[in-house]
Amino acid sequence: MKHSLTTLSLLATLSLGSVQAAEVELLHVSYDPTRELYQEYNSAFAAFWKAKSGDDVVVSQSHGGSGKQARAVADGLEADVVSLALAYDINAIAQTGLIADDWQQRLANNAAPFTSTVVFLVRKGNPKQIKDWGDLVRDDVSIITPNPKTSGGARWNYLAAWGYALKQSGSEEGAKAYVSKLYQHVKVLDSGARGATTSFVERGLGDVLLAWENEAYLVLNQPESRGEFELVTPSVSILAEPPVAVVDKVAKKHGTTAVATAYLEHLYSDEGQTIAAKHFYRPTNPAIAAQYSNQFSQLQLFTVKELEGDWNKAQKKHFARGGLFDQIYQPGR
Repeated sequence: MKHSLTTLSLLATLSLGSVQAAEVELLHVSYDPTRELYQEYNSAFAAFWKAKSGDDVVVSQSHGGSGKQARAVADGLEADVVSLALAYDINAIAQTGLIADDWQQRLANNAAPFTSTVVFLVRKGNPKQIKDWGDLVRDDVSIITPNPKTSGGARWNYLAAWGYALKQSGSEEGAKAYVSKLYQHVKVLDSGARGATTSFVERGLGDVLLAWENEAYLVLNQPESRGEFELVTPSVSILAEPPVAVVDKVAKKHGTTAVATAYLEHLYSDEGQTIAAKHFYRPTNPAIAAQYSNQFSQLQLFTVKELEGDWNKAQKKHFARGGLFDQIYQPGR
């Protein structure tokens, strides 16, 4: 009888242990062009976390224009983690108290696990012979790019054009004149980068799409569009640094801080960096970057810091109400 009680006690302990192997749910709010990347990464991380902790983790994704996504989180969408197109959008969430102010110091490379840049996607044969930024303002060229008011990718596009023109003209007046002319050639301003890609690829609008490099490669590698488009790498562009952060207050409320932190840290692992490279983001790990060096074009890159000091300054100057974008983009004029 005593032996039987011991056995029952052991079975109860084992049963309790099995109950404690939990299913953890994370909501990851991200920007437009990351759908395919995180679809693969989430499966890889779930396997990693299962092996490490014994727990199952299920990651739900939300995608949209980066600015709109940031506002949704600030307004109550309970994201455990965010990965947005630019630091300003995460700073906007931090201003609500949901994310600690030191979020960029928690992970390497100012919390940007990989980078990208802005390139041109043109139609088969490049019929308008678009080679560099100067070609975009020719009379016969129409452009597709999303709206900088709602899309982080669009703000990178704008600043890439601004930086080129600043370098060429040597003055902000020259840069403003060029960017103003460029937006006169914009056919449609979609709310997000993926919407702009759809307008160009599926709706057949425009001669050139300003796109993140990874989004352009994604189009080129789709079976249904293979051979229909070409990527043009300009002589100079901007280094896009999309950052990530745990939404501290939400993760604490959900009891997911540990797994949310690990989820972002794993982006820096060899596995995470390899998945990023497979989806045409530029790895920040030098060893993984070297393995994929032939995949990416070489070009001169400048940073937001070099242009404006930081994203808060860039936002205030260019994209805030009454800023330079509002001054140059006046539809119907």
